[in-house]
Amino acid sequence: MAKLLLWFVLAFLCGSLPFSVWIGRSLLKREISDYGDANPGATNVRRAGGKFTWVLALLLDFAKGALPVWLAYRWAGLQGGALISVALAPVLGHAFSPFLGFKGGKAVAVTGGIWCGLTLWEGPTVAGLLLGLFVGLLTVDAWAVILAMTGTIFYFMLTPPLWNGLDLRPDRAILLAVGIGNLLILAWKHRSDLTKPVAFRSRAKSS
Repeated sequence: MAKLLLWFVLAFLCGSLPFSVWIGRSLLKREISDYGDANPGATNVRRAGGKFTWVLALLLDFAKGALPVWLAYRWAGLQGGALISVALAPVLGHAFSPFLGFKGGKAVAVTGGIWCGLTLWEGPTVAGLLLGLFVGLLTVDAWAVILAMTGTIFYFMLTPPLWNGLDLRPDRAILLAVGIGNLLILAWKHRSDLTKPVAFRSRAKSS
């Protein structure tokens, strides 16, 4: 129990680090909450400052999810319910950061990070491709996020490990539990946008 608590707290605090806010203040000299939807995440860093700071914020948010989960799973050997809890901790930390009065971002980049920690490149690749597909198809990005996460869960439930005998991902029960928990957090953080009607994007007609 002490080991689980230690890893959970470390993963939560790691996830709670508001890199996008700090980048806005230190590099851009701006409050990113003044831009876009006021979300303290990488998308508003892009709106406030451009591609370099946006990529930096994305990478840091990704890393703060990937690193603690990778260490807990690959190095400390956490399994079962302990691994599920620690895997969700960075997402919770980002979404409810104590550095921001227990408010936080929408947890998309850090979600990619925790799936990297669990499955190396497989989870982020699948989720990223699905997210890109749905963002291109749908008018409401929040629904794209939810559908991409749902599709990622189904992917891991329906596919075997790519290389049998190599420990590249936890078992399906762990991945399902993490996926459902992750999906619920994303749905809560996107709840206002999920009330918007969704439709397919219209394509401009060629002249």
